[in-house]
Amino acid sequence: MGIPHSVPLDLVIHASAAGLSEADQTLLNAAHEAALRAYAPYSNFQVGAALRMRDGRVVTGSNQENASFPAGTCAERTALHAAMAFDPNGVVETMAIVVPSVTGERPVTPCGICRQALLEQEMRQKRAPLRLLMAVPNGPVYEVSSAGQLLPLSFDASFLNG
Repeated sequence: MGIPHSVPLDLVIHASAAGLSEADQTLLNAAHEAALRAYAPYSNFQVGAALRMRDGRVVTGSNQENASFPAGTCAERTALHAAMAFDPNGVVETMAIVVPSVTGERPVTPCGICRQALLEQEMRQKRAPLRLLMAVPNGPVYEVSSAGQLLPLSFDASFLNG
Protein backbone atom coordinates (compact mmCIF):
# COMPACT_ATOMS: atom_id res chain seq x y z
CA MET A 1 0.00 0.00 0.00
CA GLY A 2 1.30 3.43 -0.93
CA ILE A 3 1.88 6.37 1.36
CA PRO A 4 -0.51 9.27 0.74
CA HIS A 5 1.05 12.67 0.09
CA SER A 6 -0.46 16.13 -0.19
CA VAL A 7 0.75 18.72 -2.65
CA PRO A 8 0.22 22.20 -1.22
CA LEU A 9 -0.97 25.18 -3.23
CA ASP A 10 0.01 28.59 -1.89
CA LEU A 11 -2.95 30.60 -3.16
CA VAL A 12 -3.91 34.09 -2.05
CA ILE A 13 -7.51 35.06 -2.78
CA HIS A 14 -8.16 38.80 -2.93
CA ALA A 15 -11.82 39.84 -2.67
CA SER A 16 -11.25 42.26 -5.55
CA ALA A 17 -8.52 44.04 -7.48
CA ALA A 18 -9.08 47.14 -5.34
CA GLY A 19 -6.76 45.82 -2.64
CA LEU A 20 -3.87 45.22 -5.06
CA SER A 21 -1.04 47.62 -5.82
CA GLU A 22 -1.54 50.23 -8.53
CA ALA A 23 0.96 48.35 -10.72
CA ASP A 24 -1.03 45.11 -10.39
CA GLN A 25 -4.31 46.89 -11.11
CA THR A 26 -2.75 48.43 -14.22
CA LEU A 27 -1.58 44.99 -15.34
CA LEU A 28 -5.05 43.52 -14.84
CA ASN A 29 -6.52 46.39 -16.87
CA ALA A 30 -4.01 45.70 -19.66
CA ALA A 31 -5.06 42.03 -19.67
CA HIS A 32 -8.72 43.07 -19.85
CA GLU A 33 -7.97 45.38 -22.81
CA ALA A 34 -6.02 42.58 -24.52
CA ALA A 35 -8.99 40.23 -24.16
CA LEU A 36 -11.09 42.67 -26.16
CA ARG A 37 -8.65 42.13 -29.08
CA ALA A 38 -9.03 38.33 -29.01
CA TYR A 39 -10.00 36.46 -32.15
CA ALA A 40 -12.61 34.06 -30.76
CA PRO A 41 -15.38 33.72 -33.37
CA TYR A 42 -16.08 30.07 -32.51
CA SER A 43 -16.18 30.05 -28.72
CA ASN A 44 -16.76 33.76 -28.00
CA PHE A 45 -14.46 33.10 -25.03
CA GLN A 46 -12.09 36.08 -25.01
CA VAL A 47 -8.99 35.80 -22.85
CA GLY A 48 -6.37 38.47 -22.24
CA ALA A 49 -2.93 38.18 -20.68
CA ALA A 50 -0.51 40.93 -19.72
CA LEU A 51 3.09 40.38 -18.64
CA ARG A 52 5.18 42.76 -16.58
CA MET A 53 8.81 42.25 -17.45
CA ARG A 54 11.66 42.84 -15.01
CA ASP A 55 12.60 45.98 -16.96
CA GLY A 56 9.07 47.36 -16.49
CA ARG A 57 7.77 46.74 -20.01
CA VAL A 58 4.26 45.35 -20.36
CA VAL A 59 3.57 42.81 -23.11
CA THR A 60 0.02 41.69 -23.87
CA GLY A 61 -1.58 38.83 -25.74
CA SER A 62 -5.03 37.48 -26.48
CA ASN A 63 -6.34 34.11 -27.55
CA GLN A 64 -6.35 33.50 -31.31
CA GLU A 65 -8.75 30.77 -32.41
CA ASN A 66 -8.69 28.71 -35.57
CA ALA A 67 -11.48 26.66 -37.17
CA SER A 68 -9.17 23.70 -36.57
CA PHE A 69 -9.30 24.14 -32.79
CA PRO A 70 -5.89 22.66 -31.90
CA ALA A 71 -4.26 25.28 -34.15
CA GLY A 72 -5.42 28.16 -31.95
CA THR A 73 -3.22 29.81 -29.33
CA CYS A 74 -4.14 30.80 -25.79
CA ALA A 75 -3.58 34.35 -24.54
CA GLU A 76 -0.93 33.29 -22.05
CA ARG A 77 1.27 31.69 -24.70
CA THR A 78 0.64 34.49 -27.19
CA ALA A 79 1.97 37.02 -24.66
CA LEU A 80 4.89 34.82 -23.57
CA HIS A 81 6.02 34.12 -27.12
CA ALA A 82 5.75 37.78 -28.10
CA ALA A 83 7.85 38.81 -25.10
CA MET A 84 10.53 36.19 -25.72
CA ALA A 85 10.66 36.91 -29.47
CA PHE A 86 11.39 40.53 -28.59
CA ASP A 87 13.87 39.74 -25.78
CA PRO A 88 14.98 36.08 -25.48
CA ASN A 89 16.67 36.81 -22.14
CA GLY A 90 13.75 38.75 -20.70
CA VAL A 91 12.39 37.91 -17.27
CA VAL A 92 8.65 37.87 -16.70
CA GLU A 93 7.87 38.96 -13.15
CA THR A 94 4.06 38.88 -13.21
CA MET A 95 1.34 37.71 -15.59
CA ALA A 96 -2.27 38.87 -15.27
CA ILE A 97 -5.04 36.83 -16.90
CA VAL A 98 -8.59 38.12 -17.40
CA VAL A 99 -11.67 36.67 -19.10
CA PRO A 100 -14.14 39.58 -19.25
CA SER A 101 -17.19 37.40 -19.96
CA VAL A 102 -16.77 35.26 -16.84
CA THR A 103 -18.61 36.41 -13.78
CA GLY A 104 -18.90 34.75 -10.44
CA GLU A 105 -16.72 33.52 -7.67
CA ARG A 106 -13.87 31.83 -9.50
CA PRO A 107 -11.37 33.24 -12.01
CA VAL A 108 -10.35 31.19 -15.02
CA THR A 109 -6.93 29.59 -14.59
CA PRO A 110 -4.47 28.61 -17.34
CA CYS A 111 -5.06 25.40 -19.29
CA GLY A 112 -2.61 22.52 -18.97
CA ILE A 113 -0.56 23.47 -22.03
CA CYS A 114 -0.23 27.04 -20.77
CA ARG A 115 0.77 25.81 -17.32
CA GLN A 116 3.57 23.81 -18.93
CA ALA A 117 4.65 26.86 -20.99
CA LEU A 118 4.64 29.05 -17.87
CA LEU A 119 6.74 26.52 -16.00
CA GLU A 120 9.19 26.38 -18.93
CA GLN A 121 9.45 30.18 -18.75
CA GLU A 122 10.37 29.96 -15.07
CA MET A 123 13.08 27.44 -15.95
CA ARG A 124 14.25 29.67 -18.81
CA GLN A 125 14.66 32.56 -16.40
CA LYS A 126 16.70 30.37 -14.06
CA ARG A 127 13.76 29.66 -11.75
CA ALA A 128 13.00 33.33 -11.10
CA PRO A 129 9.37 33.07 -9.99
CA LEU A 130 6.68 34.05 -12.47
CA ARG A 131 3.83 35.38 -10.33
CA LEU A 132 0.28 34.98 -11.63
CA LEU A 133 -2.83 37.09 -11.09
CA MET A 134 -6.08 35.55 -12.35
CA ALA A 135 -9.13 37.79 -12.12
CA VAL A 136 -12.87 37.91 -12.53
CA PRO A 137 -14.11 41.39 -13.50
CA ASN A 138 -15.60 43.00 -10.39
CA GLY A 139 -14.80 39.84 -8.44
CA PRO A 140 -12.00 37.93 -6.77
CA VAL A 141 -8.38 37.80 -7.85
CA TYR A 142 -6.35 34.63 -7.37
CA GLU A 143 -2.63 35.12 -6.82
CA VAL A 144 0.10 32.50 -6.89
CA SER A 145 3.73 33.43 -6.30
CA SER A 146 5.07 31.04 -8.92
CA ALA A 147 3.70 29.37 -12.05
CA GLY A 148 5.14 26.11 -10.72
CA GLN A 149 2.43 26.22 -8.03
CA LEU A 150 -0.13 25.36 -10.71
CA LEU A 151 1.77 22.34 -12.00
CA PRO A 152 3.32 20.60 -8.99
CA LEU A 153 4.10 17.23 -10.63
CA SER A 154 5.58 18.74 -13.75
CA PHE A 155 7.63 17.55 -16.67
CA ASP A 156 10.82 19.52 -17.22
CA ALA A 157 14.20 19.32 -18.93
CA SER A 158 15.68 17.22 -16.12
CA PHE A 159 13.83 14.20 -17.55
CA LEU A 160 15.44 14.73 -20.94
CA ASN A 161 18.99 15.13 -19.69
CA GLY A 162 19.11 11.70 -18.10
